[in-house]
Amino acid sequence: MATAEATERQVMGDTPPRAASPGLPEEMSFLDHLEEFRWRILKGLMGIGIGVIVAFFFSDFIMDKVLLGPAKGDFFMYQLVGINAGDLDLQNRRLPGQFFTYWGTLLVVGFIIGVPAFFYQLWAFIAPALEPGERKGTRFVVFNITMLFIMGVAFGYLILTPFAVQFFSNFQISESVRNDIDINAYFSALTLWSLSSGLIFQLPMVSYILSKIGLLTPELLRKHRKWAIIVCFILAAFLTPPDPISQLIIAFPLLLLYQLGIYISKVVNRKRDREIFGAEGRPE
Repeated sequence: MATAEATERQVMGDTPPRAASPGLPEEMSFLDHLEEFRWRILKGLMGIGIGVIVAFFFSDFIMDKVLLGPAKGDFFMYQLVGINAGDLDLQNRRLPGQFFTYWGTLLVVGFIIGVPAFFYQLWAFIAPALEPGERKGTRFVVFNITMLFIMGVAFGYLILTPFAVQFFSNFQISESVRNDIDINAYFSALTLWSLSSGLIFQLPMVSYILSKIGLLTPELLRKHRKWAIIVCFILAAFLTPPDPISQLIIAFPLLLLYQLGIYISKVVNRKRDREIFGAEGRPE
């Protein structure tokens, strides 16, 4: 027996071979990881920079037809939902106002165009450290974060912005006070509503991630659903004209996102319980 063990030790060596790590190459140090992360961030910013360049080349169309679209009474969304809208008389009150508004808005548009490349670079940095199954799941997360962000921006631009623009531009505390809207305030509100909607549409993915790490359960979401409904309708009432149809158009997608978050949390928690407690799931 001893002879067999000695022979095996001579073949395999005194030290057992180390298992290969599924992550990044073993020889990479902490500084190497930082360098890799820095280059991924730079490549992501390059993607956003390309988006800014694309926005610059199409700036006339983007400014006149897209960004100034909700300020015009003939905007197609007003006709689609049957709103009798009027044109906004935008004014520039500062000497460099249009210049800074022009470039600031193009940067935001370029960010929206290039954000898929930025998300991809973040995933490319994390992916080598994951198992094949985890890598596939992470690709699913990154893809959905990107798609939900784009859908949210589209919702903010096509639905939220037109209603909010018409409501706030026609609201008056007195007939003696006239609404003269500054161009900088208009573009700031437009980008704020669009980007905020892009972030709000991340609610399903937030539910997925928090449920994946065990911080969120469907029971908790159901418990606070009534408060979520109230918040959605308050937000819709604040941003839309005082009619029920407009409020439902805004509130319904928000409620749908919340309900989708409950379903996602239920599926993720069920799968997580099976991984921890076995096929029978969490004991009652």
